Amino acid sequence: MSNTPHELAEEFPDKIEAMQSLKESDAHFAKLADEYHEVNRAIHRAETNVEPMDRFAEEDLRKQRMRLKDEIARMLA
Repeated sequence: MSNTPHELAEEFPDKIEAMQSLKESDAHFAKLADEYHEVNRAIHRAETNVEPMDRFAEEDLRKQRMRLKDEIARMLA
């Protein structure tokens, strides 16, 4: 457990402008980015014990974050 937020700008530093443009022009991308942010924040809150959860729930959130990140990466490619 790293306690490090995995913000999209940190995950794709060379795609910041592309992400901003897609957020404005593609509703599906904007929804994915918002969902990623929500899931990522929930994981960070669990990691820092602000909102603790059992390890299975946290693992499920991590898997969801990875699926979202993969889809976002495909759209940025």
